Amino acid sequence: MRIIVGSDHRGFGVKQKVIELVRRLGHEVIDEGTNGSTSVDYPDVAARVGSQVSDGTFERGILICGTGIGMAIAANKFSGVRAAPCHDDLTAEMSRRHNDLNVLCLSADMLGEKLIDRMVAIWLNTEFEGGRHARRLDKISELEQPRGGE
Repeated sequence: MRIIVGSDHRGFGVKQKVIELVRRLGHEVIDEGTNGSTSVDYPDVAARVGSQVSDGTFERGILICGTGIGMAIAANKFSGVRAAPCHDDLTAEMSRRHNDLNVLCLSADMLGEKLIDRMVAIWLNTEFEGGRHARRLDKISELEQPRGGE
């Protein structure tokens, strides 16, 4: 699978470890920055990752900031992106199983390294169940369509 990974300055150290893990798990990884601890604006990184997941250049993305929340908000502005912060094994699994999450958002400040490693592995290996969940995702996709007269 092709994965694009990005972080702001607070997520930089975690990002480096996540990239190594994703490669060890056998996936192709592109590092979309940032490349150090100098302050950057997370919406810029989320836009680069979100746009490339949206257009199909990458199958999935991983974004890391202080909480994961800001990255999710920004990435979700792109059509077809389903981004959310996950905080444990269950949310990582269910985000894939029921929501077909294609951008995992992680907190650099609130999650430990072992937990992040487990969550990323679970998220990469969990398949979308489809069925009733696919119907619900179709309804979400309809919300992204422009509405006439508005």
